[in-house]
Amino acid sequence: MTKKKLLVNIFGPILSVVVLISIWQSIVTWGHVASYIAPKPFDAVRSVTSNWSTLAPLTWWTIKETVYGYLAGALLGAFLGVILSKIPLMQRVLYPLLILTQAIPIIALAPPLVMILGFGVMPKVVIVAWIVFFPVTVSVLDGLNHVDKDLLTLAKVFGANPLRRFVVLEMPAAVTQLFSGLKIGATYAVTGAIIGELAASSGSSLALYQRSASGSLDAAGVYGTTLIMTAIGIVWFLLVVGVEFLATPWQRRSTARRWRRGAKPVLPNN
Repeated sequence: MTKKKLLVNIFGPILSVVVLISIWQSIVTWGHVASYIAPKPFDAVRSVTSNWSTLAPLTWWTIKETVYGYLAGALLGAFLGVILSKIPLMQRVLYPLLILTQAIPIIALAPPLVMILGFGVMPKVVIVAWIVFFPVTVSVLDGLNHVDKDLLTLAKVFGANPLRRFVVLEMPAAVTQLFSGLKIGATYAVTGAIIGELAASSGSSLALYQRSASGSLDAAGVYGTTLIMTAIGIVWFLLVVGVEFLATPWQRRSTARRWRRGAKPVLPNN
């Protein structure tokens, strides 16, 4: 990923949020919308700051559920992608089942998970992982299936064993697709955590706080918690973009890096 593309990926979502808030402010102000229907952005932010002592631990739990579920789903997806690419028979058998898992509405999956796993953090983590693992699996599988076959053949001729071919050729070739899946998963991870909180929380949670605010017609509280959830999703996406930037330095260079300053190319003997 180039530096220009990195800046676009970082500031693009931020700019989108600024534009959205500006439109929100304009509609509420010029449209004379009642405060119990849609508050002004400043009122929503003030609702968050004035109740931060209550919202802070709830936000922290939502962040932890998102992170744990995301990491579990990413690891599972990468593992399945590698396994399916290496064992064609398993790919033909399991791939339709993976598609079936995504055909189940996640909102319908939450109650059975609560019945099986209880009302703790586990069902929320599983829901997030359920959302994340599929795009990662498909991305890794697609990347590994499109590695240059001629390069693999050449490496095999020169005596590279399967593990070395995988590490040196296949993994780098699949990294770009992997991060595509990771970024897709990052955008949905918070949604999974909130759905899990609505279905599985026996105590306090950010989603239940929002539901309570909605029931009491506290529009500022509803919109304020929505801003918190949005901020979590944006920050998590930006973190994934940052990791991609650090993990793929070759996308910012058109030539190979010289490991030693002043190194000279070795010419063949005549």
